[in-house]
Amino acid sequence: MVKGAIVRRQRTSWMDSLERPDQMSNNNASVGDSVRRRNLSEILVLVHESGPLNRAELTRESGLNRSTIARLVVELANLDLIRESEPRDTGVVGRPSPVIRANDDIVAVCINPDIDAVAVALIGLGGEIRGQVRRVTTSVPSVEDMILLTSRVIKELIEEIEGDLRIIAAGIAVPGIVRVDLGVVEFAPHLGWTNEPVAQLMRERLGYPTFVANDANLGIIAERLYGMARGKSDVIYLNGSGSGIGGGVIVNDRPLTGIHGFGAELGHTSTSLKGVPCYCGRRGCLETEVSLARLLSVVGQSSIDPDDLGLLIGSSNHRALRREADRQLDILAVAISNFISVFNPEIVVLAGFLGGLLEMNPTRLREHVVHNSFHQLSSDVKIVRASLHSQHLLVGAAELAFSGVLNDPITITRTST
Repeated sequence: MVKGAIVRRQRTSWMDSLERPDQMSNNNASVGDSVRRRNLSEILVLVHESGPLNRAELTRESGLNRSTIARLVVELANLDLIRESEPRDTGVVGRPSPVIRANDDIVAVCINPDIDAVAVALIGLGGEIRGQVRRVTTSVPSVEDMILLTSRVIKELIEEIEGDLRIIAAGIAVPGIVRVDLGVVEFAPHLGWTNEPVAQLMRERLGYPTFVANDANLGIIAERLYGMARGKSDVIYLNGSGSGIGGGVIVNDRPLTGIHGFGAELGHTSTSLKGVPCYCGRRGCLETEVSLARLLSVVGQSSIDPDDLGLLIGSSNHRALRREADRQLDILAVAISNFISVFNPEIVVLAGFLGGLLEMNPTRLREHVVHNSFHQLSSDVKIVRASLHSQHLLVGAAELAFSGVLNDPITITRTST
């Protein structure tokens, strides 16, 4: 995971739209206990998101005094959520503070099913990816297929990874409409899942808490916390996979969710009234016109890691593939220019195969975006590829899985081992 300069923010502002059923407030807690737990959360979030910090840095960034930091660090260490190590040699006279880091033996199972593969990772607290596998499937995976494959991969990864790992939760990034509070995938059309109680089924099979959310919602959280959108208050995010195009929007530092939490379905923006029919009932949706399947069909392939599309196009002399890629870039540019007019973002982040399209011809895309936009709105908008690449959905799933412990660290004592 990419770490960077500390960006202060309220963590709950990012997870509000994905509130898990286990994150209910403790109305019986005393004022003092509530303050203590809030302070524990702030320190754990700092080391989780920003990487190893010493006590002086924690004091400066949190605004808490040194004695309070010392007590919080001891409590988090007793909960086995952090570890202290020998201080860094700073070259400054005097004894430097010990370095505090998140315990990456505390791990989450992170899963992303798609129409042609299931990606599974074990990600440690602090963002370290301890192991990752992408298993190609011979057909579109069912919920049961995903669960069986995940169970097998977890056992394989645990055998390969050094350390005494403790799995505390699982997070699943699904390309579809999800009721996060119920753990139910209401509709994932490309996967063929309808009203599937995915969280319950996975929890019953694997034995630890499981949480599910829309893949794009998790992807934008990952890029906002650790990627190219880090520290940005107004962001458009588009992810392209075999399942279509998912979108996310951040406006004035808040995720755009809509009344039912299904907002920012940017993949269903209409780009042509005479285009390809979409499952939503319309024609010419962005995800039907800008499509990984349409690109791969030109070269007779059925599956590819979306991150490898740029390599495929860049190394290919197939003129039809390049023509199709240019056609899709031009349509993508029109869609992005519309999003810029509506949301006035600071940055547009393209993930999955859309990042590959961008890298194939970034000048063409940017020039077409500017040509189709109000100059005053588009001239300084950055259009970039997601820095987390294929890991961004899994990293987002880890944030969902860890959010309970990060928001209230003492809940670690109630999680399954």
